[in-house]
Amino acid sequence: MEVSPNSGEDMAAPPPHEAYADAPDLRREMHQVLALGAERDGRRARSVTGPPVDALAAERAWLLRRAALMDRMALDDPGPGLVAAAAQTAEQLVLHDRRHPDLVAGPHHPDAITLAPSRRLYVRQEYAAWTAAGRPGTRTDPTPIRKKDI
Repeated sequence: MEVSPNSGEDMAAPPPHEAYADAPDLRREMHQVLALGAERDGRRARSVTGPPVDALAAERAWLLRRAALMDRMALDDPGPGLVAAAAQTAEQLVLHDRRHPDLVAGPHHPDAITLAPSRRLYVRQEYAAWTAAGRPGTRTDPTPIRKKDI
């Protein structure tokens, strides 16, 4: 079988259960990604208790976590809406990483793939590498989930 060089089929991305082994449960991650998005958009003030955050690394961490969250949700419920959202958020991460290749953590650069299914593989690769690197760009004081937030 001949593998297309841009298909992502030969990409050695970890399987989802490995890539997301240390990920928070879906509910907690959804809350944290929404909170980071609110900080990013200025709808919520960033906590000043932690050290200053590199804005570019924080933007990438948010894009990565959002893409990983959507990938995980699409794996749990592979309906067309969630699969499309996972592909869209993966594409946004790929576009960001093409502009900022120094932030790529995994072995495969985003230009190594061009088809939508492999973009989700890229998200898994990058999430696993980001976790292994100590989650750079993430604030050190994660927002606790309060009962009123659920």
